[in-house]
Amino acid sequence: MSSQQPSAIPLTSPSREKPDWAGEDLLSRIVNRLIKTKPIYALMKQQARQVLIKTAEKNGIPWRDNTQALLNSGVKDRLKDITNPTVTYPDYYNVPFHAYDAGNLCWEAACEAQSATYSMALRVWKNEPLTADEAQARLRSSFHQVLIQQGITDAQDILDVGCSVGISTQAIHEFYRTQPDRQSKHPLQPVPRTIGLDLSPYMLAIAAQQDSQHLEWAHGRAEATGFAAERFDLVTLQFVLHELPRSATLEIFREMHRILKPGAHVAIVDNNPKSTVIQNLPPVLFTLMKSTEPWTDDYYTFDVEAALLEAGFEAISTVESDPRHRTITARKVPTNLH
Repeated sequence: MSSQQPSAIPLTSPSREKPDWAGEDLLSRIVNRLIKTKPIYALMKQQARQVLIKTAEKNGIPWRDNTQALLNSGVKDRLKDITNPTVTYPDYYNVPFHAYDAGNLCWEAACEAQSATYSMALRVWKNEPLTADEAQARLRSSFHQVLIQQGITDAQDILDVGCSVGISTQAIHEFYRTQPDRQSKHPLQPVPRTIGLDLSPYMLAIAAQQDSQHLEWAHGRAEATGFAAERFDLVTLQFVLHELPRSATLEIFREMHRILKPGAHVAIVDNNPKSTVIQNLPPVLFTLMKSTEPWTDDYYTFDVEAALLEAGFEAISTVESDPRHRTITARKVPTNLH
């Protein structure tokens, strides 16, 4: 595995605020009209899946075999135990996305999520000779390097919001578990307590199957988690915001502010609207992406930093963490600064 890690670069270079294919620009309106045409949408959805599957399988990710293995693993038996029967699904979650008619509320989406996640990482560095494992490790490490640069290196109670099948949760847990000075700072609790929260019990069933001993999994809404106020040292949202309407994001930021301890941080990694790679995606790719991500226009025209400020956060920092993604960190005001 390559040991070189890209350094985080402040977003100071001049660039467009968003891609031309997002928002109310003419190109965006044309694409949106195509997507609303049912026969064309059905074709786009199918093609979007094929792009992911082909990317995965030509790079050694056995997409179909992985899916079948999970379906045959007995994971479905975990669904009842992990489902919170009091959860109600918001309207924005009950729409097709990621090329699944049921969104994340189905076994097909859950069983394909890991392969799709590894495939996505490969596309970040598609011109470099990386294996799927190397690309995934580099993707996670690029996020963690920003946390180090921002001095967010000590967290005992961690919540990973929108954890999906737990890949991000496992990575953030391992990052903080192996921090060099953890033993001296937490001699009585040398291992962090990490919880993965998601709205899909299907995804969580997969996550629990992968790790039910070191991590905790919670089925619930990020807008109203039910956790106690001022509980967490760190909340992460990894590749989640682009799947949300801005109204939900605003609610989530307020909830994250409530459950974070004074002086604690929220850390977000997601698609970077200013990325030249994303802004210059070929028409076929951005059209396919918009066909499977219903809140694309909302995300790419949304001022995330302003929303964090409105929710009560300070010390907001945004850096490019890799060619396609940005990492945003923000702090809840410490008690002694109130």
